[in-house]
Amino acid sequence: MRLSRHSYSTLRSIQGPLIFVEKVIEARMGEVVSIVFPDGHEAEGEVLRIERDTLLIQVIGDSRGLDMDHSRIVFTDAVKRAPLSLAVLNRVFGGSFQPLDGLPMFVPDRWAPVSGLPLNPVARERPQEMIETGFSTIDGLNTLVKGQKLPIFSCAGLPSREIAAGILEHARTRGAGVADRAAGSVVVFVALGLAQHEYAFYQQTLERVRGDFVAFINLAKDPVVERLLTPRFGLTVAEYLAFEQGRDVLVVITDMTNYCDALREVSTAREELPGRRGYPGYLYSDLASLYERAGRIRQRAGSVTLLPIVTMPEDDITHPIPDLTGYITEGQIVLSRELHQRGIFPPVDVLPSLSRLMQRGIGKGRTREDHRDLANALYMHYATGRDLRRLEAIVGRDGMGEDDRRTLDFAAAFEQEVVHQGATRRSIEETLDLSRALLERFGLLGT
Repeated sequence: MRLSRHSYSTLRSIQGPLIFVEKVIEARMGEVVSIVFPDGHEAEGEVLRIERDTLLIQVIGDSRGLDMDHSRIVFTDAVKRAPLSLAVLNRVFGGSFQPLDGLPMFVPDRWAPVSGLPLNPVARERPQEMIETGFSTIDGLNTLVKGQKLPIFSCAGLPSREIAAGILEHARTRGAGVADRAAGSVVVFVALGLAQHEYAFYQQTLERVRGDFVAFINLAKDPVVERLLTPRFGLTVAEYLAFEQGRDVLVVITDMTNYCDALREVSTAREELPGRRGYPGYLYSDLASLYERAGRIRQRAGSVTLLPIVTMPEDDITHPIPDLTGYITEGQIVLSRELHQRGIFPPVDVLPSLSRLMQRGIGKGRTREDHRDLANALYMHYATGRDLRRLEAIVGRDGMGEDDRRTLDFAAAFEQEVVHQGATRRSIEETLDLSRALLERFGLLGT
């Protein structure tokens, strides 16, 4: 039965967060609807599928209390949009863009679709100029570059949370002091599926952040559908700050595994055919719709750099989530359980880690050459030392030559002095000086 205000009460079935509505005359994909419960309160929904006059609507929120006979759907003829304004800075919001910091909602300057706008590939500028994270294993060996998307592959029990907190506190564009950072760069933090103690941890971290930030927090108790919207809100705000306000924006998302599990849960509820490990067949394109929003635009100031954290299920780097992430992004930072068990922080395994755009972000002239030469020397001698550890387990240290024993000692010193830095922040100059001194001490510089 058609009601006034373009609304319908022809609900056919309710399946958890999904509603089937029939006899609908006008609707469009992605349209936002208002779901009116029998008691009069409202929730938001989105049109997911249209089959002739039957629609599949996804409830954004709690669907408990819905009734097929006494509920109705009001169509708005609008897609999901995010409120945008510079007043968003230094605020904390929930997964549906509701304030969590006790302050009132700001008055937006304008609204923008959360799905983003198509970007002409020809208009993209190549990523360049490094972003200092404060971690030697990233800045010195796997440099993060403005406009890049560089994931961190973690495992259950590893300190990815502490690494994310360190990046939130210390990351800044190269050569920018605190004042410059406050004027030019922003950190957008997106947390997905947090437990309450993790939320408390990140609350304390955000209080220590120097410079501008925006945080979007989705808790584990929140509706699973909200988890799919949260990163889109964060990226929409990042694009606004970058391409309209000229800011360099670093987007840190943790944890993409929770996002993918939410996508699988919703896909199962929609009775879609599963792909690998039960994830939907469109997992690749869905992840790409998020990751590819990072970048720079020609003749326009600002950049969006993406640093997603992915917890690999069962420590399996071939699992669909890290596997597909690796196809879309430009490298990866891999954390090591072995290094973590030895008390090394951050436990970054530099050998499988890679930043494909590192050469574009390590400076110019002599500085570029020094950085590249030092990184190459560290990689070469550390990889040799790791190989010699297997030989040492067979023949023993006494059965090895002097050069081999020196390389073994270098590998151990590299892990303890360069990789391990605790909670201390290092500038890129400190990282390069430390690396050069280590190579000189073992007589390996220039070899």
